[in-house]
Amino acid sequence: MTDVARDTFADLYTLYSKAGGDPSRMQEIASEAMRRAKKIPFQYSRLRMPVKPAEIWGAGVTYLRSRQAREGETKTKGLYDYVYDAVRPELFLKDSGLRCKGPNEEIGVRSDSNWTVPEPELTVVCDSEANVIGYTVGNDVSSRDIEGENPLYLPQAKVYSGSASIGPVIVTPDEISNPHSLEIKMKIRRNGKESFNGSTNTSQMKRSVPELLKYLKQNNELGTFTLLMTGTSIVPPDDFTLQTGDEVEIEIEKIGTLMNPVRKLSSG
Repeated sequence: MTDVARDTFADLYTLYSKAGGDPSRMQEIASEAMRRAKKIPFQYSRLRMPVKPAEIWGAGVTYLRSRQAREGETKTKGLYDYVYDAVRPELFLKDSGLRCKGPNEEIGVRSDSNWTVPEPELTVVCDSEANVIGYTVGNDVSSRDIEGENPLYLPQAKVYSGSASIGPVIVTPDEISNPHSLEIKMKIRRNGKESFNGSTNTSQMKRSVPELLKYLKQNNELGTFTLLMTGTSIVPPDDFTLQTGDEVEIEIEKIGTLMNPVRKLSSG
């Protein structure tokens, strides 16, 4: 089985790098990458993750709505208010690339969580020097009850099988001149009916993409195709939690729609 989107983008970036990053050659290089993809018989291809990430990082409390939600769930009051107003942003390692899912693959709910939600996020794709090479749709699935019990439990709330998804494509920066003016929508369906619908705009982000990447790169080694999820502003009601069989659909303007079914993990 060949991952057409992943191979095509990797091919595109490799050819672009060998050309010295010359923007005038982008169309020529894109045509060559698509020519390679068309050689793959359709029956042996399917759309999966648009690139295999070197790592996935997350940024927390970058929207006012996120600050309000984190303060509401935690027993450690005032912590997230401080993070929202602090000079240094919250950055955390979300995944090494082993747990992430692509379009139409199942995202997970921890077996020991009773309050898990999807978090739709503009996701930045960068190179080893933290230069932006593209944007995609990301879902930072999070166990709110585990994080709320104690902020030190953040890794367990954020990092487990199927706790992230990306896709369906990567859009290059020349097509998104301003990442801080994109509409984000999320729908959750249960038993064929819509159980949640929300929207926001990246203009509501308190921190900019360059600012987040500056801190991510500082004294840090990054691999090409490192991903940074930039935070969420769409939060379902406190009485909502994902269940097996739910479908999460996240759409970001100029990028596309990422859909994932949900499955609660076994305790094994």
